[in-house]
Amino acid sequence: MPLHDRPIDERIEALLALSREHADTFCSPSAWLARERYLATHPTRILAMKCMDGRIHLPHATRTPLGIITPFRNLGGIFHLGWPYLGEMLTDAVDEAIRAGNGVLLIISYHFSRGERSRGCAGFGCDTSAALAHAQEIRRQAERIFGREQRHVYPLVCGFETDRDALIVHGETDATLDMSELTPDRADELDRRIATLCPDMPADIRRDLLPLLEGNLHHVEALRGTARALDIEHREWVICIGRGFDFLHLPNTALIVGPYSPDLSEPIGTAAAIIEANMHAGRIPDDGFLLLASTPYSTVGVDRARAEMKSRFLSDFAARVIGRDCPDLAKQMHSRKAVVHWPSRRLELLGATDRGES
Repeated sequence: MPLHDRPIDERIEALLALSREHADTFCSPSAWLARERYLATHPTRILAMKCMDGRIHLPHATRTPLGIITPFRNLGGIFHLGWPYLGEMLTDAVDEAIRAGNGVLLIISYHFSRGERSRGCAGFGCDTSAALAHAQEIRRQAERIFGREQRHVYPLVCGFETDRDALIVHGETDATLDMSELTPDRADELDRRIATLCPDMPADIRRDLLPLLEGNLHHVEALRGTARALDIEHREWVICIGRGFDFLHLPNTALIVGPYSPDLSEPIGTAAAIIEANMHAGRIPDDGFLLLASTPYSTVGVDRARAEMKSRFLSDFAARVIGRDCPDLAKQMHSRKAVVHWPSRRLELLGATDRGES
């Protein structure tokens, strides 16, 4: 039976099992060695702003070791660098890279489907032009913060075509480089083409972008001619609030609300309305949905205690919004609060589980 059709308790356990599997993979000796070896030759810090859509799994699509790309995920990939918490997180990541003597590649992504408009980004009503315009606005914001000369932080707009998992790199003009239009035997062209497309990109950052593009080139080639389930129908049954959801790359399963916006009630209410509509349409069972709150921490003591408090706050806040906006749906809520030990990516549940919180 597909996961979406199973009873709610089975769905929740399957999701938690997926988080344990992800942590085990991340902590394996092979994965650790792969990260260390990769960073020794490609030290540029890579940050990616992207939609919560599970199809946009950049490490998988670029064949990059887990832990190299730091994701910022939110409904629709909608961000504003003026948001206080988001701005602090971003500048902290940049400061850390610069102090280590490394540049930063800030990937600002949007996504779409060439085969069917309705498979595009729901956050923009499947309007690819609007999603691209938003990504370009974030790029302009990054330039205002980190400098228009882009020597140390390079904001790069990238499309992600979900039917083929192909990256589309946008240059300063309207020119693009579409990975689905190349074959692996032309990988030696990438350096020259990126230099032409983005002439102001620093050489070290361009050097460390190339492995992502080459990996995507091979990934796209491997998918050619294969039958893929494109998951047209939205069947989300999980609302995630917070951070630390790296394990969640199941298409049409979860709606992730990052704790970045000053007004979290709007995206939470939108997510709740989507899940309620899924239930009413029979796309998911009406026996419940999951509200999962998560906050990462790095060290025990104060850091973990603060993460635990933050996770409980986010869960309680989201439950109140859902109870206010969708009172009938709130009765079907199964709540889990967690923290994530970031060095191991291990999800740790907090306390007893609750149902029907409001």
